[in-house]
Amino acid sequence: RRAHTLTVLFILTCALGYVTLLEETPQDTAYNTKRGIVASILVFLCFGVTQAKDGPFSRPHPAYWRFWLCVSVVYELFLIFILFQTVQDGRQFMKYIDPHLGVPLPERDYGGNCLIYDPGNETDPFHNVWDKLDGFVPAHFFGWYLKTLMIRDWWMCMIISVMFEFLEYSLEHQLPNFSECWWDHWIMDVILCNGLGIYCGMKTLSWLSLKTYKWQGLWNIPTYKGKMKRIVFQFTPYSWVKFEWKPASSLRRWLAVCGIIFVFLLAELNTFYLKFVLWMPPEHYLVLLRLVFFVNVGGVAMREIYDFMDDPKFHKKLGQQAWLVAAITATEFLIVVKYDPYTLTLSLPFYITQCWILGIILVLTWTAWRFFIRDITLRYKEIRRQKQEHKYEKDKCLSNGDGHSPIPDEQNGNKLRERKL
Repeated sequence: RRAHTLTVLFILTCALGYVTLLEETPQDTAYNTKRGIVASILVFLCFGVTQAKDGPFSRPHPAYWRFWLCVSVVYELFLIFILFQTVQDGRQFMKYIDPHLGVPLPERDYGGNCLIYDPGNETDPFHNVWDKLDGFVPAHFFGWYLKTLMIRDWWMCMIISVMFEFLEYSLEHQLPNFSECWWDHWIMDVILCNGLGIYCGMKTLSWLSLKTYKWQGLWNIPTYKGKMKRIVFQFTPYSWVKFEWKPASSLRRWLAVCGIIFVFLLAELNTFYLKFVLWMPPEHYLVLLRLVFFVNVGGVAMREIYDFMDDPKFHKKLGQQAWLVAAITATEFLIVVKYDPYTLTLSLPFYITQCWILGIILVLTWTAWRFFIRDITLRYKEIRRQKQEHKYEKDKCLSNGDGHSPIPDEQNGNKLRERKL
């Protein structure tokens, strides 16, 4: 494998050098810098794809997941670079990626008229509904379909979906993207787009869990139909692991599940805040590429987290992709804090603050009751029950009149023989 890596790197380096020698180097510093950075990234990706550590997934090929691991490293390094720039330089640096970036975003009204049926518009009274049916509707659906395949739990998906809508309500005074109509929040997002995506995802998970995983070599299949079916199934899992999070089984698992939900919500919020602070339009291709990136690395990270929680003796440390996803999410948040601290420090409305304080108190109260008070109460009841049984046995012995336990001699003899053995 190492020899194969060196061979591929040698061929790639020679090819890049050959291309450089064939053409005359242009006297454009910006162009040469971009070209050199891209070539360096390609060499690193080539090295990582062939030499990086394999993850938990092996389909369609382990090299595919090694590629996304290396992309995670490159993306984290890019975020660190942006973090150490000034606000103006960081925004203008985006022009090197796309010349149309680096321009302030126009203000848009996302809330507006919230009437489902607008009688004032005789031409099209349902124009508010049609305006919301844009390209983001299928994006919501496919996004939650893929998130369901990653999380593999209906309750966790629904909690994250509903919690994000509450976050949009709470933060709409900071970002105009979060200002939506009530029916857009709960009917179009939670029920139609998110709910339908979660439902289809759970049906797919059910099919994958019932599927028979018996693989056969491609060239051992006699028919062309069988070969095509085998090629398609190459993009399905090699085997299936059903996620059973069981958050109420122990305090450790409860805190882990809460941490997963928190990181998920933070990554969702980073999507909107990064667009705002780096002046990227919502429909820009970089936004879509970031979502595609998180879909691929998020699935591996969730599997590594579940393996670490389910069998900590075998998986003694958290997987590398999970650590990278956590680092990327934290770095994105730091960029948002540095580039626009004023927006983040806008105080929440008083009633919003009250609702969040009440929710946090309820969660902490339930946690204390479930993992501390309830266990103490059950332990006290068990001790009390054992004392009552002991007292009952003692009273029963005294009622025989000899003051000794009425255990048959045969049982005493068996116990003595066991002790001798």
